[in-house]
Amino acid sequence: MMRAFKILAAILILGLLGLVVLGYSLNEPRPEGQPGPEADALARSMEASVNKEAWDRTGAVRWSFFERHHYVWDRDRDLVELRWGDSRALFRTGDQTGRAWHSGSEQTGDDAREALSAAYAYWVNDSFWLNPVVKFFDPGVDRSLVKLDDGRDALLVSYSSGGVTPGDAYLWIPGADGLPEAWRMWVQIIPIGGIETSWEGWTELGTGAKVSTQHEGWGRTMTFISNVEGAQNLEGLGVDPSLFDPLLQD
Repeated sequence: MMRAFKILAAILILGLLGLVVLGYSLNEPRPEGQPGPEADALARSMEASVNKEAWDRTGAVRWSFFERHHYVWDRDRDLVELRWGDSRALFRTGDQTGRAWHSGSEQTGDDAREALSAAYAYWVNDSFWLNPVVKFFDPGVDRSLVKLDDGRDALLVSYSSGGVTPGDAYLWIPGADGLPEAWRMWVQIIPIGGIETSWEGWTELGTGAKVSTQHEGWGRTMTFISNVEGAQNLEGLGVDPSLFDPLLQD
């Protein structure tokens, strides 16, 4: 019996060592880029490919993230409704204040604070995946030009502040049509640097802005964004503007 345990322990240790070795073999160091006008020009070109001007006119968006988090975003007033599971939250994106409900009952005190904190963390992640291309020139964002091995130009975007994980960086690779084709990630949540996922399943909103709904990585293609709609205002989405009245009354 003891011998069997020793053999099992040895197998587990070898397996863990194998994973560590595999991780190191897949890990890529973050590249050094050259900031300046060329990097900014490439950033502007990718912004134009997704029609950032149309995005700026998109006053309201509705979408689902992995069919688990369901959003209505009033961009004109920076207000968000999020529904997930048996929970619902209305909050302001600027200061993360708002109101939360669970199974139809409004939460108060620590329960409300925890629910709003969770909702905001979901929001930061999910809204970033919705359209990160339009955030290239946000405060706290650095841009630099990187030459790929095949000679193509790529854009390294790093976030020195903002969100919930400042310090993350992404290497954007444009496709032949100018739309982003893929990115490589150096992010806190993934211990291996340089993991690449595609940007595909592009769809055009009613305002003309384009967003990517699917990403291929780790050998499979997944739909991140679904049921996505955009309009100039909530009425254009068929949403009653009074949806956010509970926020305006507190």
